[in-house]
Amino acid sequence: MLVLMFRLLIIAAFIIIVYSLIKYTLHPERKIHNAQKNGQFFFWDDEKNVRKNFQLTYKGTMFEGEKYLEATSDSFEVVRIYIKADKDNLRGLKYEDFHFIEEEVHLRYPDASIQWNSPIKDFLKQTKQPTKH
Repeated sequence: MLVLMFRLLIIAAFIIIVYSLIKYTLHPERKIHNAQKNGQFFFWDDEKNVRKNFQLTYKGTMFEGEKYLEATSDSFEVVRIYIKADKDNLRGLKYEDFHFIEEEVHLRYPDASIQWNSPIKDFLKQTKQPTKH
């Protein structure tokens, strides 16, 4: 009887360890930090929860977006988004990078107007969109 209980305990411990490893591997927070470390793009958002800010990383810089829900002509939608960034890691980012981020946000929130915090807002005002030939 004692041997059977010990075996069940070992099986339960094994199941708990496997479950914990799977949860750790699939957790979005770990994915976004790995993407930031590797300079990749990753967008982490709970679209159903308007109160929860989204995070994205691009070229090693972490951005956070605050969503604001308001009434549109036919429904309630996220209509304003304020994006702020880790100011220490903005070095090397260009106008095209911020345009790419805006496009990615508009894919998820097409009705939203995007506003940036300083110093990005000032940079975008000074920098004109590059002309295409």
